[in-house]
Order: sequence, then structure tokens, then C-alpha cells
Amino acid sequence: MGKFLSLKETANLLGVAIPTLRNWDKAGKLVSYRNPINGYRVYKLSQIEEFFENMRKERNRRGRFKVVVRVEENA
Repeated sequence: MGKFLSLKETANLLGVAIPTLRNWDKAGKLVSYRNPINGYRVYKLSQIEEFFENMRKERNRRGRFKVVVRVEENA
């Protein structure tokens, strides 16, 4: 079945605030599950790892492009 992490553990692992995780859940970016005993949000570790890898790839992709502006004066 896989390992699950709590909302706080997931936030700490990803380096984001708890409200950010809730927003991602509402937006469908990182879906949470509910603990059947207490109703708390939990996240599958395998899903967190996949999400983290996708975030890393997206950051790398964005960082590859540079814009260079050259300003020349008329002599």
C-alpha cells in the first residue's frame, strides 16, 4: 500500500507552508488522502517523490533560458 506522511511532514519535506499544501490539494497539483481514523490529510510518499522530481525538472527547465539585452549608443 505504501507509506503515508502527515500534512506537517509533507510540508517539511517539500519546504513549503501547510496552507500551500492545502492550496495544491484544492488545485489538484498534489492530491491528499484522508486518514480513515481521524480524517486528517495524508500524502503518499511515492506521490510526494514524483511531485518533487517534477518540481525540480520544472525549475531546471526555467533556468536554462537567459535573456540578453544589448544597448548601443549611436556614435
